[in-house]
Amino acid sequence: MFYGVERIPVHSCMMLERREQALEFPTRNLALGLCPACGFVSNVLFDSAVQEYTVGYEEQQSYSPRFRAFQSELIADLIERYDLRSKDIVEIGCGKGDFLVELCEAGNNRGVGIDPTCDPERTLDRGAGRVRFIRELYADRHADLPCDFLCCRHTLEHIHPTNDFMRRLRDVVGDRRKMVVFFEVPAVERVLSEKAFWDVYYEHCSYFSLGSLARVFRANRFDIIELSRTFDGQYLLLVARPTEDATGPAHATEDDLEQIADAVAEFRDGVRQTIDGWRSRLADFNAQGKRVAVWGSGSKCVSFLCSMGSTVRVDAVVDINPFRQGKWLAGVAKQVAAPDALRDLAPDVVVAMNPIYCAEIRRELHALDVSAELMAV
Repeated sequence: MFYGVERIPVHSCMMLERREQALEFPTRNLALGLCPACGFVSNVLFDSAVQEYTVGYEEQQSYSPRFRAFQSELIADLIERYDLRSKDIVEIGCGKGDFLVELCEAGNNRGVGIDPTCDPERTLDRGAGRVRFIRELYADRHADLPCDFLCCRHTLEHIHPTNDFMRRLRDVVGDRRKMVVFFEVPAVERVLSEKAFWDVYYEHCSYFSLGSLARVFRANRFDIIELSRTFDGQYLLLVARPTEDATGPAHATEDDLEQIADAVAEFRDGVRQTIDGWRSRLADFNAQGKRVAVWGSGSKCVSFLCSMGSTVRVDAVVDINPFRQGKWLAGVAKQVAAPDALRDLAPDVVVAMNPIYCAEIRRELHALDVSAELMAV
């Protein structure tokens, strides 16, 4: 084990109606460990029995213009590279369905989205006739769905044990050799190098590097077509096809065991200093009477605030996602407000939970006539 967190909420994106629910939300301990043989990082204390994904799980990111632009560029690239026109698309872990709907719109495709948290009403005006949703976990019974392109974005890191899932997935794919498989996951390399403790939370039981992601696919008889980083190095993309022996050439970036071991050691030795640095910074703001707001109420926010503890004060948490506004965050018991609330609060400091969104946050603050110092984790 190289990093641990005690009493962390078992779900950090579950939006709650009352403060009491947030305070009483179930918690567990988390401990990250590294497999030196394959470079796989995982929560060795993970208990899948406490995971219960429902419609109340609010992970949608596409209210952000920056994220929508990234998603649209990704979709356009996938359509061109893999001729995704008039094809059958299946998405495992489709969330609220916006990626799948846009992919089907842009390529005149037919889609099936599978996710216990999906909400067909969100995309009804765009997805009707093109996409249908199945509100359940992906399972062997979905093997008969017609599928030319199987995609899975920001879901594999929630699945335990990973190799068992990949083996079952390969069995479901069977001998459909022309099927293209596309996965997107967070990049552990960035988490480790930035000592990004805010990107470690209970739902994420698995953390992938380019090498460990490639190795689990090769071990389960997939040939890797594409392996890359995107979204300012925050995400990994993998495209593969089923095979019988996975004898295709390895990508140069797969040979990363030594680098990951070094990065884990640096994270272990430096993460406490990073946590203490942020705690000290917020405590100084409190002592100076400065009002502090956090922009972004997702998993990063919950993990960040849990790590800060009760000794420092954050005056507001805001989010542009309307389905989060008015709800309470598990464990930290902070109510999420709309950005408009900052007009009355007049914060001195706004902490962005992801630096990639700073430009759009700055524009929003200007539109609100809020002159706060903007800093990012």
